[in-house]
Amino acid sequence: MASATMTQGARIGIDVGGTFTDFVLFDPRRNGFFYHKQPSTPSDPAQAVQHGLSALLAKSGLAAGDVAMLLHGTTIGLNAIIQRRGARVGLIVTEGFRDILEIARARMPSSFDFHATREAPFLPRDRVLEIGARFDPRGTVTRWPQDAELDRVAYELDAMQVDAAALVLINGYANPQQEGELADALQRRLPGIAVLSAARTWPEIREYERTLVAGLNAYIQPLMQRYFERLQTLTGEIGIAAPILVTASNGGSLSLASALARPIDTVLSGPAAGVVAATRLSNDCGEPRIISFDMGGTSSDIAVSVGGFAEIATRTEIGGLPLVLPVVGVSAIGAGGGSKVWADEHGVLKVGPESAGADPGPAAYGRGGEDATITDCYLATGILDSAAFLGGDMPLRGDLARAALDRVARRLQFDDADAGVRVASGALAVATAQMASELHKSLAQRGLDPAEFALVPFGGAGPTHANFLAEDAGLNRIVVPAKPGTFCALGAATADLRRDFVRSLRVPLNEATVSALNAALGALNDEARIWLDEQGDALTESTAIFRAADMRYAGQAYELKSALPESLPSPLTVAAVTEAFHAEHERIYGFRDEHAPVELGTVRLAIVGRMPGVGKTYLAAGSGMPTPKAHRMVYLNGNWTEAAVFARAALEAGDRFAGPAIVEQEDTTILVLTGWHAHTDDQGNLHLARTPLSADPDSVPGATSSSTRPQAHAEGGV
Repeated sequence: MASATMTQGARIGIDVGGTFTDFVLFDPRRNGFFYHKQPSTPSDPAQAVQHGLSALLAKSGLAAGDVAMLLHGTTIGLNAIIQRRGARVGLIVTEGFRDILEIARARMPSSFDFHATREAPFLPRDRVLEIGARFDPRGTVTRWPQDAELDRVAYELDAMQVDAAALVLINGYANPQQEGELADALQRRLPGIAVLSAARTWPEIREYERTLVAGLNAYIQPLMQRYFERLQTLTGEIGIAAPILVTASNGGSLSLASALARPIDTVLSGPAAGVVAATRLSNDCGEPRIISFDMGGTSSDIAVSVGGFAEIATRTEIGGLPLVLPVVGVSAIGAGGGSKVWADEHGVLKVGPESAGADPGPAAYGRGGEDATITDCYLATGILDSAAFLGGDMPLRGDLARAALDRVARRLQFDDADAGVRVASGALAVATAQMASELHKSLAQRGLDPAEFALVPFGGAGPTHANFLAEDAGLNRIVVPAKPGTFCALGAATADLRRDFVRSLRVPLNEATVSALNAALGALNDEARIWLDEQGDALTESTAIFRAADMRYAGQAYELKSALPESLPSPLTVAAVTEAFHAEHERIYGFRDEHAPVELGTVRLAIVGRMPGVGKTYLAAGSGMPTPKAHRMVYLNGNWTEAAVFARAALEAGDRFAGPAIVEQEDTTILVLTGWHAHTDDQGNLHLARTPLSADPDSVPGATSSSTRPQAHAEGGV
């Protein structure tokens, strides 16, 4: 059970981004939330955290000693991999496999592009050493080094002056304990240099991918350790002694010790935290099937949550390198607010992929940027108010936005008075079409129908573009959170503890091997519970276990992950496991093959320690018909149309209005199109729907009463 200190003290979620560092504080004593955005300091990210925490405490009126926990999301590890700025690491491999990173999967990134180049390895070949050690596919040692060879490898590693090293043996996944013992033997010979075992880190089949997991883990570990040591020092200087948890790529969180031991688990913590918050929101507002839509400055991402569980993918790509760790299934679908608008040599209007970034940023920022961007399009079409951007703290230059768009119009040979505005409207349509196409493709690959889902937008531009996307993609409902701009920090503050475990078996599924499946799940369960006990002060209220297995029909090239719920017989039977695979294969691909043999690949288990929940704040009941603060002309569907403008802070529970309308708040602007209606629920969420406006709040899709609202859980299945 959670300690009294944790349940009574304040919890702070932190999301460190390239432009801003976001903070959300929940004070259980007052059942209140406090928000803050602090400009990031890329040269010393921990400094922005320190300054932001001081400002947040001042806003909330709390003392440093009132803070019970910091939950921290960061892109430091991700950026280090993308920019190739990690530590100096060495790699130790089985003799004869020195080129494992060079060969990779022996595939080019594009089979039809003669100019395509493969992604360069994250470390050069001259820092790869060979050792005479290997296993057979069942984990039996076929060759093992003597002390003299261990001394030689240690000497050569030391001479390379590496910060860390990774050990990867062929078939090591089948005997992680013995590979780990070899890493320990080398570690004893190399004081001050961490030697990480790939099989101990992630015992899954496929040598190249396992090499990347261990190698990248070593690559970012020294950097992450320095950052968190600096963070602890700076937070200590302002009197905060609370434990620090780090949000993970799988949507959960880890103790600081776990994150430092396995920083590779945290590389996608920022996007994952936003999905966690969206998943909790889906439970609170009665939308069991949602698509989260995170639109920032450079790109737009989506993720799917069904029944209160975020989708977990077992493979993603980081900086052009495949990563086989479980991560929240985020897919990039298109442009961001800073994506450039341009015309190609054939006179075709294009959007992205190049971005103006945060500096100089869009032309409207007035920082020297001359290229038109999506943000300039919002401003030129009247969706954004130049004086209200970021709550008025950052006025935009409409004249610069129009000038940039006029230059694109001239390249397209438009010469009428509204040429720049027509380009802006066209660019928004192009960006929306790209997003809708990618969204449909992404959902089709999952076997899902977009019409069954509600869209949950966040990020600075997500709520602005959400209605365009929903209209084009065939979604009928949108739920805009109360504070979209700090949504990822809110996700960090509400993330449960979570860790994933795997074991590759690679056997046919039959009566002789199902016992190995049950034994593997039992061992993983024991390992998971030991890990949860080791999280120290991060005590939880309850625990959940999720099981799955990767399976395939004999002859297929890749496995399909199939859930193994607790409702199945215990111990698991061949019939139950086979049916779980048949059902999932039929759901994804539309057919099953009852007569084909089934092969069992990797067994997966996730443990989730549910953290104490945060409270909810409720709005007072409104009149139902709010008064606009103003009206302004907006260019929609080729015409200037008058739209009512509402202040989000003035909306109350039950307030409703029809589009075209604009809702302004400090961290974003929300567009409501003609034919759509908006409704505010009692928690401050804004629901948009195509359906006719109703006098009964409970008949509006997404509206729930406080007495019937389901409990929220933010974990996803394995």
